Amino acid sequence: MRRSPLTSRLAGFGTTIFAEMSALAARTGAINLGQGFPDTDGPPAVIEAAVRAMRAGANQYPPGPGIPALRAAIAEHQRRFYGLELDPDGEVLVTTGATEAIAAALLALCEPGDEVVTFEPYYDSYAACIALADARRRPVTLRPPDYAIDPDALAAAFSPRTRLVLLNSPHNPTGKVFTRDELELVASSCREHAVLAVTDEVYEHLVFDGREHIPLSTLPGMAERTLTISSAGKTFSLTGWKIGWATGPRALVSATQTAKQFLTFVSGAPFQPAIAEALGLPDVYYESFRSGLQAKRDRLCTGLEAAGLDVLTPAGTYFVTADIRALGEEDGRAFCLALPERAGVVAVPTVVFYDDDEAGRPLVRFAFCKRDDVIDAAAARLARLRGD
Repeated sequence: MRRSPLTSRLAGFGTTIFAEMSALAARTGAINLGQGFPDTDGPPAVIEAAVRAMRAGANQYPPGPGIPALRAAIAEHQRRFYGLELDPDGEVLVTTGATEAIAAALLALCEPGDEVVTFEPYYDSYAACIALADARRRPVTLRPPDYAIDPDALAAAFSPRTRLVLLNSPHNPTGKVFTRDELELVASSCREHAVLAVTDEVYEHLVFDGREHIPLSTLPGMAERTLTISSAGKTFSLTGWKIGWATGPRALVSATQTAKQFLTFVSGAPFQPAIAEALGLPDVYYESFRSGLQAKRDRLCTGLEAAGLDVLTPAGTYFVTADIRALGEEDGRAFCLALPERAGVVAVPTVVFYDDDEAGRPLVRFAFCKRDDVIDAAAARLARLRGD
């Protein structure tokens, strides 16, 4: 029998759920609350900065680590918001979005058979990137309604083969923001087992109700063992620009750059000076952006509750999870596949982000990073579910 063209490491991954559900939305004309991208663009001044850069000739390969202005802006951002001191020359790497940074980090840091402790539900690229590195994932299940870390489950996930912890906070898809006590649990385990941490903090500025985002690297003993990843896409509503970064100890950043250079080589030349300007926007931008998204969260949560769903109000990100059992449903995947026909709306079944199928089976995720009129239209359509 002829061998499959797809390597066994990627067998079973197929098309991402986001592409699948967005295609379903396009095919049915449903409102797409599945894939997490805004339906409005970011700050006009930032877009104009990219246009100026293009016209000024920033259209060829930029430096491998990123242009100096952007690396300096990223370092200043970390100092401004978290008190972290970084050398832009060696402790900051510009990447093609956070997803590439995660892939490059795992490819660079993991040997075949190494284990990666992560928290499920997890962003689907985590499993694929761990597989690409020929490593093994060791998930710790977060369970609703508060998605708290179970200390015993966390302790059980570590073994002599553990290489690193992959942590996402604020957390997609649950909207959880890990507390300082929970982060200390993770940090304590990293220190005890002498392992690294890779943190995905792309939703760092999307934190609601007065909560605080705490980078794991700010905890005692963690700066020297943590690679921190973020991006411009979520904070500035420019997801298609794919400008991300990784920061941390020189050795971890250098290792990640070694892998990154053979993935995309370099990243979006004219977008880099524009994001350097964006990162320097005043506090009023960040606060206005956060408060605007919090209002959208509340708007969608109200609509989902009116439709009869049991809503798990998120503390951050731009996703809200709902439990469909309040509607007498059990299977989130079947529910989402039927939802465009039943209500003209697309959502994502959260079960695809779990290894433990039963833990996520009745949960679905909706995105609220949309215009108010789109959220209202979706809520009106979802109200049909009460009449089914």
